[in-house]
Amino acid sequence: MLVSVNQTFASISGDFLMTALLIYSLAVVAFAGDFAFGRPRRAAASRVRAERVTQLATVGAGPSGDGPLPPVGESLPAAPVSTWQAIGEAGSWVRAALGLSALGAIAHLVAVVTRGLAVGRAPWGNMYEFITALTCIAAIFFLYVMVRYRAWSLGVFVMGAVVLALGLAETLIYTAAGPLVPALQSYWLSIHVTAMTLATGIFFVAAVLGILYLVVERYRARVAAGKADPGNGLLARIPSAEQLDKLTYRTVIFGFPVWTFGVIAGAIWADQAWGRYWGWDPVETWAFITWVLYAAYLHARATAGWRGTRAHIIQLLGFASLVTNMLVVQVFITGMHSYAGVN
Repeated sequence: MLVSVNQTFASISGDFLMTALLIYSLAVVAFAGDFAFGRPRRAAASRVRAERVTQLATVGAGPSGDGPLPPVGESLPAAPVSTWQAIGEAGSWVRAALGLSALGAIAHLVAVVTRGLAVGRAPWGNMYEFITALTCIAAIFFLYVMVRYRAWSLGVFVMGAVVLALGLAETLIYTAAGPLVPALQSYWLSIHVTAMTLATGIFFVAAVLGILYLVVERYRARVAAGKADPGNGLLARIPSAEQLDKLTYRTVIFGFPVWTFGVIAGAIWADQAWGRYWGWDPVETWAFITWVLYAAYLHARATAGWRGTRAHIIQLLGFASLVTNMLVVQVFITGMHSYAGVN
């Protein structure tokens, strides 16, 4: 059954999407400002907290004031700081960047929702809608990561990647609001494709973190080998390789079950639509390859000999497989899933 397109909602969606792109761009500028100028303020705040902890430790840790001090050579624990206090201490650049990112995410979410209202269905029925939705999920998920782990030094990289992907979607593969092809007119669109969109947005963030890990780890190895000077000011502003490794792992752990559910839901939909659960269609095959690579990453991350750089290369191969499936297989290879809507 064909659903008429509400041009008013379609126009509102386009306006909000361009607004989100503009706000995200301003957020990237603010993150870059913090990256360049905000480090001294955070370092000063950290010193103040360390001095407070030292004073408390000198008086004593117990109620009577005679608690033991940490052993010589061990650092004192960091003073507990609330999220709002940490944001306040991070400085005006971070506050502006977080505010702009949140405002951009709201505008982006309104754009996705009104696109759905315009076409009367889930707003990810073609490649353009899929990318606009997954970048929205990536922005919202990374906002959570920044607040939860106070990782604002990564904002310029992740939000910059969101701006790039959204800008390419708007300029290269824009598709006007319209009805779905008959094969996609099923409630499974809201189950299968929603899961794949959520997982892809999360894997998008993990891929950026993985690239940063490889850059930081390569620099560390070059310094250890005497091929580079220590104290690179640019790399000193982002988390350590160990922190990036943990953050990437937690991100993939969050997205992998969602991707797994999406693949299973797709098989069930295929059985209802085509009478078989699996037919080795190109898109199905690449989705399975992507699943295998992310499963291999999680296994490698738990295996001593394959941790670190090797594991992250596998993770990035998984994302490369996902992008290949999305931008090459679905667009240029004829199959049962040729619904990208890109000419």
